[in-house]
Amino acid sequence: MTPLALALLVSAAPAQEPPVRVFILAGQSNMVGHGFIAANPERNGGKGSLEYVVSAPGAPPLYRRLKDSDGEWRVRDDVFIDYFDRKGNLTVGYGAGKDTIGPELGFGHVVGDALEEPVLLIKLAWGGKSLAVDFRPPSSGGTVGPTYTEMIQGAKKAMADAETNFPQWKGRRFVISGFGWHQGWNDRINGDYVAEYQTNMANFIGDVRRDLKAIGMPFVIAETGMGGMEETNERALALMKAQAAVAEQPEFEGNVAFVGTRAFWRTPEQSPSDQGYHWNQNGETYFLIGDAMGRAMVKLMDEAAR
Repeated sequence: MTPLALALLVSAAPAQEPPVRVFILAGQSNMVGHGFIAANPERNGGKGSLEYVVSAPGAPPLYRRLKDSDGEWRVRDDVFIDYFDRKGNLTVGYGAGKDTIGPELGFGHVVGDALEEPVLLIKLAWGGKSLAVDFRPPSSGGTVGPTYTEMIQGAKKAMADAETNFPQWKGRRFVISGFGWHQGWNDRINGDYVAEYQTNMANFIGDVRRDLKAIGMPFVIAETGMGGMEETNERALALMKAQAAVAEQPEFEGNVAFVGTRAFWRTPEQSPSDQGYHWNQNGETYFLIGDAMGRAMVKLMDEAAR
């Protein structure tokens, strides 16, 4: 075949569609998400709900973009989510119930805006789980956490079933592009668990990358920052310090990021409830956590691409 004929053949071949970028969001109840969407007057006058902050006079563009031109909650046509039995276009209602959100909303908007390729979020989160026991990674020794195993199996199944669950992407490649983690309450209430958290977290990152065949995958850790800047509990502060220290380890430079969340804490007087361990069920807080995680993820991906 002549060079000209080969060039014509190549140019006539259909261009391969870009892959679907997959991000796994995992953790315990604060990744599940308990941030209220609707502004219920019986819940502190609606304060702290997503509706309340989006509808407030002078709400910043960051919040206003969550609604479309008709005033309805925006439904993404380029970002989809797989959260156990709930699957579809990213919008509100993928928290613990259809009336709540977790970090997935803010995260999905950020990465969806940043990437030209379509995005799939695979959310794997369960309430009341520790890293020391439930999510215990193989490299930490002892019994591998049953939730760790369930998470890995769930991620693999979601990837295997992606073409079936999202037929619009049939024939496309699905590429794991990042992992977001928000967890810590069930470790910060136990001194022994706190003491080994940094080691367990570092092992968790390495084991997840290996088990999902995603070596070097960008990884974002969101601080368990409940209590805010006024937190004084020693175990809580030590746990947050351990989370931050993981991202400072030399082997994780440029591929693991820590996201501080204490500034997103809202008091019970600013929130739908006083349920402290669920961020007082503040919808704004959960949205901001996800937004910050998404921005950190995009930064890691940009650095990796250089």
